[in-house]
Amino acid sequence: MIRLGHFSDLHYAGGANFAEVHRCFSFAVDEAIRRGIECAVISGDSTDHALDVHAPAVEALAGNVRRLADHCPVIMLQGTFAHELPGTLNIFRLLGGRYPIFVADRLQQVALLPGGQWQASNGWRFEGVPDGALALFSCVPTVNKAVVAAACGATEAAAEVGEELTALLRGFAPSNVAARAAGVPTIGISHGTVYGCITEHGVPMAGFDHEFTTASLFSADATAFLLGHIHRHQTWEQDGRVIAYPGSIGRLHYGEEGEKGFLLWEVGAVCVRFALVPTPAKRTVEISFDGLPDLDELRTRAQEAQVDGAFVRVRWNVPEEDRGSVNRAAIEAVLAGAAEVKLEGRVIPVVRTRAAGISQEPSVAGKIRAWARATESDATPLLACLEALQCKTPEEIAAEVLEDTRQAQEAEQAELDGEANLGQTVIAAVEATRPLHDIEGETLELF
Repeated sequence: MIRLGHFSDLHYAGGANFAEVHRCFSFAVDEAIRRGIECAVISGDSTDHALDVHAPAVEALAGNVRRLADHCPVIMLQGTFAHELPGTLNIFRLLGGRYPIFVADRLQQVALLPGGQWQASNGWRFEGVPDGALALFSCVPTVNKAVVAAACGATEAAAEVGEELTALLRGFAPSNVAARAAGVPTIGISHGTVYGCITEHGVPMAGFDHEFTTASLFSADATAFLLGHIHRHQTWEQDGRVIAYPGSIGRLHYGEEGEKGFLLWEVGAVCVRFALVPTPAKRTVEISFDGLPDLDELRTRAQEAQVDGAFVRVRWNVPEEDRGSVNRAAIEAVLAGAAEVKLEGRVIPVVRTRAAGISQEPSVAGKIRAWARATESDATPLLACLEALQCKTPEEIAAEVLEDTRQAQEAEQAELDGEANLGQTVIAAVEATRPLHDIEGETLELF
C-alpha cells in the first residue's frame, strides 16, 4: 500500500487568479505533508500559459514543488499544450530536493524504487516488473492531436486518437497484471477528457473528440487511474478499481460547482481508497436579472446568499435605450461586504430594418407608408400627425391636445357619476321592498 497526494490543474499564472491558486496549492502541500504522503502526483496543467522564468508565478510554483520534493518523490505529467508548452516542465528536473522530480512528457511506464528513485521504461512500457518496485506508474501525457491530424487527416484525427489510446491502454494491462500479482500497486496517470464526464459548470462532455472512455481506462488494469484536465472532482469505480479527477486546486471562474481540493490515495495491489481534501477556495455568488437590476430584490438575494467575503458577479439584460438606467454605484453599495464585485450588463441591441424603396419616395407621407409596409405597422396615426404638423400651428395643435384631454376627463367623470347614480337607484329599490312594521312590531305584508 502506498499513500499518494494527487494534485491537478494548478494553473499558475499572473493576474487575478494567482492569489487563489497559490493560497490553495500552498495549503494542499502543507496538508499532504502533514498527512504523510509517500509520493506526490501532479497530473498536468501546472501553469496556465507560457511564463517567463522570472515571473512570480514560476517562483511560487517551483517553491511549492520543491517543498513536496523535500518530503517525498514527485512525478509531474505534461498537460494541455495551450497551458504547458512543450519543455515547460524541464526546469523542475533541476530543482533538486531530498527526492527526485520525474517529468513524464512521453508515453512510458515509471517504477518507484526504494529510496525514492525513479526508473523509466526505455520504450512505452516495461517488459517485466522492475526489481524492488514499490509502485508502477503508467503515464499518458496529453496527446498532440495536430500531429495525428497531419498524419491521418483532420476529419479522422479525433477518432484516431481515441482508437490509438484505447489500444495503448490495453497494452499496459499485461505489465499491470504482472505487477499486481507481485504485490506492486499499479497507478495510471493521464490528462484528458473522459466521455460523459461533467465540467465544473455542470455540462456533460459528450462527443467523439474526447480522448478516453471509462472502458478504455479500466482496460489498462491499473488499480487507480489519476486524471487531470477537468476541473470538477468526479470518480468511476469498477471491480475494486477507481478512476478519479481531483478537479482544479482552486476556484478559477464564476459558476463553478462542487468543492475544490486534492485527492489523498491509498493504493495497494488489489485495493484502493481515496478521499477529497478540500482547499480554502474562494466562495463565488452569481446573481442574475432578466431586465434591469432591482435593488430591493438584490438586497434580499444578497442576504440569502450571505455575500460578505464572497466574490460576487451580478448580471443583467437591458434594451439598448435603457443601458444608462443601471445604477452601478447603488449595486456596489448593496454588496459592500463582498470581497469582489463584478458587474456584467448585456445590452440587447435595437434591430433596425431597412425599408425597401423608402429612399425613392419623394414625400414624407410616402416614406411613412413604405416604413409601415416593411414593419407591418398601421400608418394611419402617423399620417394624421404628419397632416396636423403641415396644416396647423403649434398653438392649434396644443389646444386640440388639451381639448381632447378635457373631453376624456369629462367622459370618465360622467361614467363615474353614472355608476354612482345606478348605485343610488339600486339602494332605493332595496329599501322599497323591505317589510313594513306596525307599532306593535308585527310585519305587514305588501301586495
